[in-house]
Amino acid sequence: MNKDEYKKLVDRLTPKDNKSKNAIIAFLVGGLVGVFAELIVVVIMECFGIARVEAYQWTCLLVIFFACLLTAIGFFDNWVTKAKAGLILPTTGFAHSVMSSALDYKKDGFITGIGANFFKLAGSVILYGIVSAFFFAILGVIIYG
Repeated sequence: MNKDEYKKLVDRLTPKDNKSKNAIIAFLVGGLVGVFAELIVVVIMECFGIARVEAYQWTCLLVIFFACLLTAIGFFDNWVTKAKAGLILPTTGFAHSVMSSALDYKKDGFITGIGANFFKLAGSVILYGIVSAFFFAILGVIIYG
């Protein structure tokens, strides 16, 4: 079997994703994560008498905690396969990437395992986030003075 025949076989046997269905699912799940977070904000404000800005900070911490907890118990990976980008893009996806890297390398110890590989997946997000923020800031200074 040559390369062209192999490529045709792989293309024929590779399952095709329904992109419009995945987009709708991601939109709905991402929206549900947002609604869940807003409910947490309201509960924190009403039950604890905390101002809205501080309630958002606590909500961010709680959402990150829940994402890490669900990753640690093995639930988040299964949920992501069904919910697609709706869970990967928000803060939960970032927390999941950091936590899964930490869990993957915990057997190698705290320094050479967890410490060295903690941002293995999230490092590129941090890097390109900082670089793009820098360029957008320069663009903003140029446009708006």
